[in-house]
Amino acid sequence: MAKQTKKKQEACVVSGWQQGPIIDESTLYDDLTRHFYYTLGRDTVAQSHLYLYNALALTIRDRLVARCRATRDARQVKPQKQVAYLSLEFLMGRALGNAVLNLDLDSSVEKALSQYCSSIEEVKEAEHDAGLGNGGLGRLAACFLDSCASLALPVTGYGIRYEYGMFNQSIENGHQIEHPDNWLREGHPWEISAPEHSRRVKFFGRINRYQDKQGNTHHQWVDTEDVLAVPYDVPVPGYKNDVVNTLRLWKSEATDEFDLGEFNAGSYSEAVAHKNLAEQITMVLYPNDTSENGKALRLRQQYFLTSASLQDILASWTDTHGSNFSEFSQLNVFQLNDTHPSIAVAELMRLLLDEHDLSWQQAWSITTKTMAYTNHTLLPEALEKWSVPLFASLLPRLLEIIYEINARFLVEVACKWPGDIDKQRNMSLIEEGDVPQIRMAYLAIVGSFSVNGVAALHTELLLSGLFSDFYQLWPEKFNNKTNGVTPRRWLSHCNPRLGKIISEKIGDDWVKDYSQINTIRRFYDNDDFCQQWRQVKQDNKGDLVRLVKAQCNVDFDVDMLFDVQVKRIHEYKRQLLNILHVIHLYDRIRHGDTENLTPRCVLFGGKAAPGYFMAKLIIKLINNVADTINNDPVAKPFLRVAFLPNYNVTAMETICPATDLSEQVSTAGKEASGTGNMKFMMNGAITIGTLDGANIEIRTAVGKDNFFLFGATSEQIAQIREHYNPSDIIDNDPALKGVMKLLESGHFNLFETQLFQPLIDSIKNPDDQWLTAYDFASYVQAQQQVSLAYQNTMQWTRMSILNTAASGGFSSDRTIAEYSQDIWQLPTQ
Repeated sequence: MAKQTKKKQEACVVSGWQQGPIIDESTLYDDLTRHFYYTLGRDTVAQSHLYLYNALALTIRDRLVARCRATRDARQVKPQKQVAYLSLEFLMGRALGNAVLNLDLDSSVEKALSQYCSSIEEVKEAEHDAGLGNGGLGRLAACFLDSCASLALPVTGYGIRYEYGMFNQSIENGHQIEHPDNWLREGHPWEISAPEHSRRVKFFGRINRYQDKQGNTHHQWVDTEDVLAVPYDVPVPGYKNDVVNTLRLWKSEATDEFDLGEFNAGSYSEAVAHKNLAEQITMVLYPNDTSENGKALRLRQQYFLTSASLQDILASWTDTHGSNFSEFSQLNVFQLNDTHPSIAVAELMRLLLDEHDLSWQQAWSITTKTMAYTNHTLLPEALEKWSVPLFASLLPRLLEIIYEINARFLVEVACKWPGDIDKQRNMSLIEEGDVPQIRMAYLAIVGSFSVNGVAALHTELLLSGLFSDFYQLWPEKFNNKTNGVTPRRWLSHCNPRLGKIISEKIGDDWVKDYSQINTIRRFYDNDDFCQQWRQVKQDNKGDLVRLVKAQCNVDFDVDMLFDVQVKRIHEYKRQLLNILHVIHLYDRIRHGDTENLTPRCVLFGGKAAPGYFMAKLIIKLINNVADTINNDPVAKPFLRVAFLPNYNVTAMETICPATDLSEQVSTAGKEASGTGNMKFMMNGAITIGTLDGANIEIRTAVGKDNFFLFGATSEQIAQIREHYNPSDIIDNDPALKGVMKLLESGHFNLFETQLFQPLIDSIKNPDDQWLTAYDFASYVQAQQQVSLAYQNTMQWTRMSILNTAASGGFSSDRTIAEYSQDIWQLPTQ
């Protein structure tokens, strides 16, 4: 009887709401008013636009939900392969502008807001950047979700609903100061909680083993400390196609709110201890893992994400197919975005073995046909490793499974290379040592059917270096998928002035088919179009001037070259090399050497990890140098420098349309791909860079005459390091010698003795793996070429147009189409 009632209820829901209520442009103002007056209980806008923003977000969300339901229902008509995209980061940025663009509601929204004497520009300032990511990895994931929806692909994102983002950054006396990023403090109107789909995630405990009547051994993970994973769904709209996919974010909660007995006994802290411990998992993005507690929390985050997500997908499968997994691998793919979610390999095995009673062979067949791994780093220290003792305590059943995977894998290695013990040791999932470590990247490779790099050079170096043994064993697994960024947010949305003049020339189909952007190449030598292009850049620079003034109290000048490096602060990204060049320019100015010196404004931005001493010291150096230069009247006509605090997606939306010169100066062979280089290129910035990451493909696409190249290549670096003597380089390079003299004299730290000595020592260190001193002369020469080129306004503008025209291959639509065809093998839409 209960089952019949449930079926009747489901039938009632489907028949009454399968298309959702009537929600279109004509009702937008009425819906906005309803949400403002009744949902939120407001009657005046007042000075803050927060409530009007929330009302508008809810109004737009209604339309997204209706389309999301229609998308889901259409996909249920006929079973089709689904992709789960697992990522520890999704750096989404603000959602309002992107949703309005993709739903084609610009004019309707402006009209509705005008009734409240407001504009979309004013209202969107009330939205906080979602604190769900840190840098390029998370932003890439966000671009990918946009492209998947715009290409109508059945892809669901799975991530963590962090209560606090990485941190908010302020600059005090030149130092980075970290503050909590409580991005949820005023709510997140785009999300919809689904507590009925909560999953229970296990930690700690012990393993019981028993045999059934057939002699099969079974494992039970018991006496565990469980945590609830509660899902919050965020709709992801495609561009003008009525498709809305979902990003499911997991929040950790205690299985019981608190111990009432403890509370009534007066032990208030103990009563809520379990609740607090559970909620720590999703409290902060990337906890500092320099301590054992930090490492444990980071591992808990990774397992929490993967276990909840895999349980979710398996529950959906069994609701439809019961215990029959014969077609599971034909209809499901799990894409692991970097090494963080690689524990999914062992967790899927655990779920299939222990929860669904499959044999090892069945479970391993499913796992290795559904897991796909994307690697994003060439730095060995960035590949995840976890100590065996930590795993044994926190995830004992997973450790057993990993050991079994490793044992079976090493048999395969031994068969390929008989008697080669070193090969077995090097490829083992367990790294030997005083404290054995689990190599998570190796686990991902062994358990996946596809392993891809994210730029041609990156993949080539993976195959010849970090993963060469695995490539020899399984060459068919490895492939390259060069990253991309979405042209919707990174050109159409963030640079509407440029988008307008492009569309006037070639129509607006380029927004959904970005390969068409190449058509504007026809106009690069059209004087009128060049003038329009130049005026757009000047107007965009005006926006950035106002931002820099407001945030840094530094006066930029739109007629100066805007030289920009904004990204995570890391030694390999070489913000240090950039500021050394700035010091060199300052040294020239102070010596009266200003011939052919193009006036420039240099902008830095980015966050350093809280525990990364050298990166934070680089920030301090940049700010001290900026303070010295900006207060020197002799330098002001030629050079101005600013460090923009709290760099984020929203700031980048103002920065990249205004940039003339894009700094992509990482040591060759260290940057996997980069995506900031692509955003700048789309917006007509010219790149100065090394042959690293996607820079190589950018230079090939735009042509060597429209790219400023410098630095040692990855092929040269090994030989350079054999005889590297930076002190000799400094002594024989007057420019670098002058820079080092200013640094060593304490010119930029007059009252902070020896402050920058660690940076000075790193530059002079023969073991400096970033080769800062070696590349300095080549970098200065390239910057001189930049100065000369910028003095020819028309030629620079043409170079800018050609960069945008050549950026078609760096759309995430192209990247995702390749994932879909080559890895996921989804049917063409």
